[in-house]
Amino acid sequence: MNILIVDDEEMQRTMLQGFLEKQGYRIFTAADGARALRVFMEQPIELVLLDHRMPDMNGDELMEKIKEISPTVRAIMITAYGAVDTAVRVMRLGADDFLEKPVDLEALLDKIRRIEDEVLVAGDVEEVQEIIASEDLPVRLVGSSRPIQDLLSVIQRAAPTPWTVLVRGETGTGKELVARLVHLLSPRKNGPFIELNCAAVPENLFESELFGHEKGAFTGADRRRRGVFELADGGTLFLDETGELPQAMQAKLLRALQENTITRVGSEQPVPVDVRIVAATNRDLKEMVEKNMFREDLYYRLNVIEIEIPPLRQRKEDIPELIEFFLRKYNSRSRFDNQALAQLTKYNFPGNVRELEHIIQRTITLARSSVITVRDLPPEIRNFRGRSGGSSNLAERLTEVEREMILDSLEEHNWIQTRAAEALGISERVLRYRMDKLGIKNQGRK
Repeated sequence: MNILIVDDEEMQRTMLQGFLEKQGYRIFTAADGARALRVFMEQPIELVLLDHRMPDMNGDELMEKIKEISPTVRAIMITAYGAVDTAVRVMRLGADDFLEKPVDLEALLDKIRRIEDEVLVAGDVEEVQEIIASEDLPVRLVGSSRPIQDLLSVIQRAAPTPWTVLVRGETGTGKELVARLVHLLSPRKNGPFIELNCAAVPENLFESELFGHEKGAFTGADRRRRGVFELADGGTLFLDETGELPQAMQAKLLRALQENTITRVGSEQPVPVDVRIVAATNRDLKEMVEKNMFREDLYYRLNVIEIEIPPLRQRKEDIPELIEFFLRKYNSRSRFDNQALAQLTKYNFPGNVRELEHIIQRTITLARSSVITVRDLPPEIRNFRGRSGGSSNLAERLTEVEREMILDSLEEHNWIQTRAAEALGISERVLRYRMDKLGIKNQGRK
């Protein structure tokens, strides 16, 4: 990561440069704002670490100029001890974080590593989106929130590998969607994608569904039939609801995974198969292992790479974008007014994205106007009085508070960004930057 240190104190610059270079970062320095701008224009700077009090151009002024050049650049401001008002102001200007003097080097390193991780995740997400666009893939995960970015980043790194993937998530979060995306972003994308819902197969037919059978293997077997392992040869086999696998079948599945061969029911001839497994469950398989309901060796064989899908209540900022997606999907000209949109973002959606989609379908069908209001929403949402789900993590909670303040101001001012920004005490440019960072999409006039 390329870091620019801006500080008029040579001792401070030297100390920070030496410390960060030992951590493997590429460091550039500047003693004042003018020099900092020259370096920033000439070098691919990803993070700016700047002192607030400097001659000629203070940190606030430099921050604004840097953000005008590159709105996405990350920044940490160093402020005087106890200057809370200064800290609030620099965060409004677009700083990602701040530190008080004297600088705690370990705290600084923690903040830089967090930002570095966010930058890397953003790069992964951009790569995935480019692949989806260039390949015209039929699968996409809708949303711009950090949980979705983290999810796409994991998929981007897991997909090219040959390893088994375990997708975990509540009902309605999109486990099949993630499984298909893993397949489509893998070297096996031109091979078959075969799905088996383990909860939908009668126990006495499981072995035949998985491995196939020979003619005459049992009553009704009037011909040879290939199972899902053979059908998925050269591609991906998606085992949905893996927690519903009968215990009698777990050992046979484990053997097939370990030996890359299957044996059809009624045959003794092994058949080699080349299959990548993506399993999914909404149950806690580790807890099932502890209760002797699921084989431990099969659990670890399936859980080579784990991908966990966040529930919708943990990424409520994606709800407006999801609504737009479903309206386009169903060719609807309806739109939700600001109050209806605000009420939807308060609801916790126990059924997740699937529940939201069904609500959109129901609402656009029954609403008497193309403008959907709160009274058009289902009673459980219309009468919901809770706020967005809180987090015990301070940084996440502050993000939630900021998001709610911005949404409240936008709704109060009919989504006119100039007025909303003025009410929040920030510039319209900073408001747009924060909306983009928080994944808030404009729903009205600008």
